[in-house]
Amino acid sequence: MSIVIIVEGKNDKSRLKRIVNDDILILCTYGTPSSLTLDSLKKKAGTRQVYLFTDNDSSGKRIRGLLRDTFPDAEQIYTRKGYAGVEGTPEEYLIQQLEKAGLEEYIVYPEPDPAFGATDY
Repeated sequence: MSIVIIVEGKNDKSRLKRIVNDDILILCTYGTPSSLTLDSLKKKAGTRQVYLFTDNDSSGKRIRGLLRDTFPDAEQIYTRKGYAGVEGTPEEYLIQQLEKAGLEEYIVYPEPDPAFGATDY
């Protein structure tokens, strides 16, 4: 299956690129997309399965609405309210959301941080 995830900005894209393999194309709206941007995203997505991963704030919800109109069959992935958007969401939570969306095979699981859990004696 060929997949594209659409996010709002380059920081969101950078954040996701750290935890998904290169088989997933990540596209950005760069804010509220114009009709030209939406057309461009549609062309770039082509026949791929589309996932929308926008922030859980008023701007993100507005962008998600526009994207839903353009990609009515898209799967929805959500951040939790209170996180500073996709870019400010902890990797563990991003991974949980990607797993919930059925994208386990594309996740690059990070090495455990030795500062948490492991102790040096």
